[in-house]
Amino acid sequence: MTKPEIWLWARLKRLHALGFQFRRQRPFHGYYLDFVCIDRLLVVEVDGAHHQQPIQAEHDGVRDAALKRAGYQVLRFSNGRVLGELDAVIDEIVEALLKRSSARGKESAFD
Repeated sequence: MTKPEIWLWARLKRLHALGFQFRRQRPFHGYYLDFVCIDRLLVVEVDGAHHQQPIQAEHDGVRDAALKRAGYQVLRFSNGRVLGELDAVIDEIVEALLKRSSARGKESAFD
């Protein structure tokens, strides 16, 4: 994991106390998701500078569309934002989690 991913992962693990469990590097239809809360169908991606390159941005768009079709919301944060505004990033993630209903009892794309 990159330094921003390590920092974010340390904070995401603490959200378990609020009832939100994240998994890291979870496979999904040929992709690897940085972090995913399966219960709330929320994916969190940490993007380096290469994600701004046209080919990578197009690839990310295709991937995000596949996740959206499966019912997932994707949040993307730059490495710089994670390193410089970690509290704000966590607040945004928690807000998104609270807005999404539990997927318990629904079929999971990971099954």
